[in-house]
Amino acid sequence: MSTKVRHVLGISGGKDSAALAIYLKTKFPGLDLEYYFCDTEKELDETYRIIEKLEVFLGKKIIKLKAAENSTKPGFDHFLELYGGYLPSPSQRWCTKKLKLQPFEQYIGDDPVVSYVGIRGDESREGYISKKSNIQSIFPFRKNIWSSDVVRKVLSDSNIDLMVSLAPEYVTNIADKDEIIATISTKLSQGFDVDNKLNRLISLDAVALNRLVSQYLRETDYPLSVVDNFPLVEKDESIVLADVYKILEDSGVGIPGYYKEKSFTVNDNEIELTGYYSRSRSGCYFCFFQQKIEWVWLYEQHPKLFYMAMEYEKDGYSWMDNERLEDIIKPERIKEIKLMQIKRIEKGMSKNNKSLIDILDVDMGNSCPSCFI
Repeated sequence: MSTKVRHVLGISGGKDSAALAIYLKTKFPGLDLEYYFCDTEKELDETYRIIEKLEVFLGKKIIKLKAAENSTKPGFDHFLELYGGYLPSPSQRWCTKKLKLQPFEQYIGDDPVVSYVGIRGDESREGYISKKSNIQSIFPFRKNIWSSDVVRKVLSDSNIDLMVSLAPEYVTNIADKDEIIATISTKLSQGFDVDNKLNRLISLDAVALNRLVSQYLRETDYPLSVVDNFPLVEKDESIVLADVYKILEDSGVGIPGYYKEKSFTVNDNEIELTGYYSRSRSGCYFCFFQQKIEWVWLYEQHPKLFYMAMEYEKDGYSWMDNERLEDIIKPERIKEIKLMQIKRIEKGMSKNNKSLIDILDVDMGNSCPSCFI
């Protein structure tokens, strides 16, 4: 295995990965980052436009990775044929494996790699963690930049003595040093698990925790074990959704077009109501994780792509478990979905969400992390 560590960042075409690329370029210009995009060849045009804008801002090409490059068909269609027309679904995400993960891991090979993931500080999900030992994930938007596997090892009872011995040198916050050491020394229990311990240490001194973790990694096989002066160790900030919007707008790149609200009207008991919809995710235009209002958005904003998605529904297979696309676009069904969307927006606004995309963003937790980061 090579000893030169590669630093890579996957661009999905969504807001978070785009903002992360800008953030790292601005805050940590010394990082020699490679940017890649797993092109399913089934993306919205808006995805390709944001990638073009990012390339201009970054001053570097974003490498496009494609599955089944030797096939005469786009990667999705190639594998769909191999799977006998069986469409992917939340429980059978072969599209993720074949179109995203395998091209990425082939691109990486056996080189030691630090992969930067755009999961925000206001999200609780972990995201994709490679099972390959040469790939280490880092989460720059969170105060806890480390993956769960690293945290579990560092804060395990078996490493208490080691971490306590490192604390005098790497915890420089004199006021909280004793409490930090006391927290490290506390054994895990049902009432004080790894997450409790982690959150307590972050609240005391996130940078001190980063320094301790970085030093611990020196004696491991993780890619960062051979990286001197990893700059993100000294980072102590959390980037949330509002920050992502600001990063994108301030850079001039802007948010991807499909996030922008579109208005619609619907008649309910002779009263004309106005609502708003947009897309909540990057990824394929026919993504099975789409909400039904997003399928309606696709039908009305990109009708050609909607009918192309419809053509895949055959031999008993469909994108949704309980409804086919030909049924979702019946006038009464569209009306029903739009009225549900209006009620949902009203409910979301009452909970102090500031915009439609704030409301849609709440539902992203069940999505496929490798597509949307």
